Amino acid sequence: MAWVGFGMVSVFMLLILTRRLSAIVALILVPVVFGLALGIGPQLGEMILAGVLEVTPTAMMLMFALLYFAVMFDAGLFEPAVKRIIRWVGDDPLRITLGTATLSALISLDGDGATTVLVVVTSLLPVYLRLGMNPLILAVMLLLTNTVINIVPWGGPTARAASALHLDAGDVFVGLIPTMLAGLAYAFAAACWLGKRERKRLGWTPGQAQANDPVQEREVKDSHRPQLFWVNLALTLALVMGLATGLAPLPVLMMGGTALALVINYPRLAEQKERIAAHSENVLTVVALIFAAGAFTGILSGSGMVDAMSQAFINVLPENAGPYMSGITALAAIPFTFFMSNDAFFFGILPILNGAAGQYGVDPLHIARASVLGLPVHALSPLIAAPYLLAGLLNRDMGELQRYGLGWALGSSAVLILAALVTGAII
Repeated sequence: MAWVGFGMVSVFMLLILTRRLSAIVALILVPVVFGLALGIGPQLGEMILAGVLEVTPTAMMLMFALLYFAVMFDAGLFEPAVKRIIRWVGDDPLRITLGTATLSALISLDGDGATTVLVVVTSLLPVYLRLGMNPLILAVMLLLTNTVINIVPWGGPTARAASALHLDAGDVFVGLIPTMLAGLAYAFAAACWLGKRERKRLGWTPGQAQANDPVQEREVKDSHRPQLFWVNLALTLALVMGLATGLAPLPVLMMGGTALALVINYPRLAEQKERIAAHSENVLTVVALIFAAGAFTGILSGSGMVDAMSQAFINVLPENAGPYMSGITALAAIPFTFFMSNDAFFFGILPILNGAAGQYGVDPLHIARASVLGLPVHALSPLIAAPYLLAGLLNRDMGELQRYGLGWALGSSAVLILAALVTGAII
């Protein structure tokens, strides 16, 4: 069974890494084919349903969280902050790097990396170019902040880790809040260092006259609801407080929040349908992926493959390494997520690591948290679209982006791992 399990995971990873099948299709078809080959066809339906039921709360949370933050973005909740940051940075390289980090961290709350890249680059790249600053600094600020904020429960990696190990994404996230703060502190420290270095390189001094170029005004969209800014902000803060205090399960909070956000900002039925339709493709893709992952892990676990693979993995580990599986997972996540996609790692490798850790009594929550600490390095992987989008917008080569950002990304992952160890998030 161990060899069958490793074969199944390998075939799954090969199909999605070579882009022969989408992750959703591979997550469903590969375990079904292997299950039929093993002769467990009559039990497959039960295994799949069990796996899907395990991930249903995560799918619910993701669907409504993505809709909620999309509606808030459409309503213009983040617009005042964006405008203030753009005006505040002026022509001071230090302020510009700090403003880039702040804006990136703020926009990253919606859990969509592409939106963050587009908003931050289009808002601040003209400022970088006007002053002659290195645009790759903008990329580093995006990298260091977006990957840390993306640990939120509605971010892709945390949701994948929770789904793969059948955990609550909120529980995974709450234990990592101090770790995230440490990661953000590292990002802003990097912003200060890079900003001061640019000051020196450009010969900028405090009090220097600013250029006469006016700050470009951002487009006001029809979907914006500036008169409801304080209402939307209060609703968002209430949701965050509800999550922190455990007022209700996270899926329930996000369902209620999304319904209120739609009614408050778009009371007409046609407007509500328009906002939901505008984001339906992204939401459907994510939710379908989570349900497909439930089918994959349901068969992997129900057939006994995970147990057999975990035992085989334990047999090759040094005897004294067992209690340190969370730390091993955190370190392994750095190269694994760089050389393979998130889907391949979280749904293919992570269940094996968790099964091995379980033999030593290591909490699955710690394994799930450890698995997301390599995100800063993953963001530079040549196997994902985000760095290509960023490099294209900055008009830079992908290799140049990787060379400039990899050291900072490794430093960020190191800070996250150390912070998680110190705070007990992965021990």
